[in-house]
Amino acid sequence: MASVHLFLFGLLLFTAEAMVAMEDEELHGLFQVMGALLEDSDWVHEHPQPCTDTPWPGVKCEVSDDDDPQVFHVTEIHIGPDIVSPPPCKSSAYLSGSLLKLPYLKTISIFNCFVASPIILPATLFGSLSSLEHLALQSNPSLSGELPSSLGQVPRLRVLSLSQNSLQGQIPAQIGGLGCLEQLDLSYNNFSGQIPKEIGDLKRMAILDLSGNEIEGNLPYSVGQLNDLQKIDLHSNRLTGEVPSVLGKLKRLVLLDLSHNFLSGPVSETLSNLEVLEYLVLDGNPIKARIPLFIGNLKKLKSVSFSGCGLIGPIPNCFSTLKNLTALFLDNNSLSGPVPPNLGSLLNLDQLNLSHNNLSGVIELSDDFIGKLGERLDISGNSELCTSHHQPNKENLSPYLEIPACLSSKPRNGKSLAGESPEDPAEIKPTQYISSTSSNLSSSWLDLQVVLFTLITNFVICSLFFLL
Repeated sequence: MASVHLFLFGLLLFTAEAMVAMEDEELHGLFQVMGALLEDSDWVHEHPQPCTDTPWPGVKCEVSDDDDPQVFHVTEIHIGPDIVSPPPCKSSAYLSGSLLKLPYLKTISIFNCFVASPIILPATLFGSLSSLEHLALQSNPSLSGELPSSLGQVPRLRVLSLSQNSLQGQIPAQIGGLGCLEQLDLSYNNFSGQIPKEIGDLKRMAILDLSGNEIEGNLPYSVGQLNDLQKIDLHSNRLTGEVPSVLGKLKRLVLLDLSHNFLSGPVSETLSNLEVLEYLVLDGNPIKARIPLFIGNLKKLKSVSFSGCGLIGPIPNCFSTLKNLTALFLDNNSLSGPVPPNLGSLLNLDQLNLSHNNLSGVIELSDDFIGKLGERLDISGNSELCTSHHQPNKENLSPYLEIPACLSSKPRNGKSLAGESPEDPAEIKPTQYISSTSSNLSSSWLDLQVVLFTLITNFVICSLFFLL
């Protein structure tokens, strides 16, 4: 009796597996797609049933509830470095039009596959992939040409990542048709022209990364409509105009990177609304203004970078309120005045670069603070800065803290020399200034001796002349 039960159970399993299969056209379409990508000619023979008996980690399938009988459909094709011992891509790899035979495909992710023969994105491909949600073609140096406008006809697309390719041309206005898009990454290509205003129609977008291109002009005002945006990375482009005030509307923004563009200052006060901002990066822009005081109100900030922005004026005390700050870069500017000692009170600060400015006065940062940061503290290139005679241990001293010791112009009893008021109101100057001053005094005394000697000689000669 038990054997009969086992036989019936096995028969049910066989019947169920027979019912859940793949449609021939879809299976052949998958074989053609993989054959256009992979060098391995045996792949088809080794994986004749990629959804069931002979799976491959780069292909995923799902059973559709809409079909009767139920069948498997390919929902993901992935080729990337995370697959263990994957077959190499062909030198002539390309995107096969047979992708259109996979109507249930949700994810296409291909990394470092198109590296030899140039290929373009087929304009006829994307309009028919109505189920596609995730398209990632990254690190493919031979992927070139323009972004087809048909890409804007993929209604369910949530992630579009085409970074580190050789794509070019303008970003098509039709991209605004991707109403479900949450992530747009076109970084490190050769895109040019302006950002289309239609980008403001992508109301669900959380990540916008267009860095490393040749995009120019102003940031469109429509960006202010992207209320869910958490990350904007536009670094290394050719953007112009002032730092956009419209960015102040993006109250969920965590990262703002506009570095290495041609943006001018001042930085708009509207950015004070970015209450959850953690990373503010504006390096390499000709801002040429003072550091905005509202930065002290952005309490979530962890990293602030204004390197090489032509900043002027003093370093404000507002940074001392940023208790979460871990990195502050203000190097290569024209900042003046002292180094605020309250920077040393920031317990989480781990990197501080104030090098190559016009800072002056005494460094009043504590020995513990200087020792903690070590080489991550750089205040070099400020000729008017000096350090007190009490210095931290040499082994903890940053090599970028190589500034002269301060020398007092008063003796230790506190009385000024010869009862006169000191020239330096702070009564402290850098060592090289004192040395230069001493040298000038010695030179002046020598000149006075020469003049006195000449006068005395002339007086003696005149006296002898009258006596004779």
